[in-house]
Amino acid sequence: MANMLANIFGTSPVRPLEQHMDIVYRCAKKLKPFVNAVIRRDLKRMAEVRSQIEALEHEADNLKKNIRLNMPKSLFMPVPREDLLELLLVQDKIANKTKDVSGVIMGRKMKVPKAIAAQFLEFVDSNIDAAKQARKSVRELDELFTAGFKGAEVTLVAELIEELDEIETHTDEQQTRIRSALFEIEKTLDPIDAMFLYEVIEITGEIADMAERVGRRLELLLS
Repeated sequence: MANMLANIFGTSPVRPLEQHMDIVYRCAKKLKPFVNAVIRRDLKRMAEVRSQIEALEHEADNLKKNIRLNMPKSLFMPVPREDLLELLLVQDKIANKTKDVSGVIMGRKMKVPKAIAAQFLEFVDSNIDAAKQARKSVRELDELFTAGFKGAEVTLVAELIEELDEIETHTDEQQTRIRSALFEIEKTLDPIDAMFLYEVIEITGEIADMAERVGRRLELLLS
């Protein structure tokens, strides 16, 4: 057991959370080539990237389980173990939402209408940016731990979280605009296709929502 804990946690109880967030971001980043393939109707590439998304989501899920099972019950650190586990769960949902988006599109063999394709791709980019900013914030956990969650490192992380909030607000605004654009062409689409397009837009926006929640969990650690 001692060796297992050493392999997973090393000298830091927060480093595995950083490793998990790296995998989660790599998963979210795959959404761009996937959507590009959807727009081009490149079914082979769609299936290829979907498999990569599934593999990364599975990798993140396995690491999450290992962290939950092996994180010591008592840690000599200035934050509660439960708060770290809550952060881990929120991080994991970013990968889950990415998998959900690609799953709905693949399962329904969906197309993105040309009228909203560019707009949707920009929306995807912004959600990936939110996940990237969340990763950047979580990467400071080890330094925060070393500093005892005090001092200049706290200020740095607070600034990163503020930037994350701004990105998430921007994705909310984009989501409103793309829903309006879809509404304008809704009558030209099959009603079921339109319904699932709204759902895909909603789930995609939840990637940024989960990234913003990562920031909220970090704020609780800082307090």
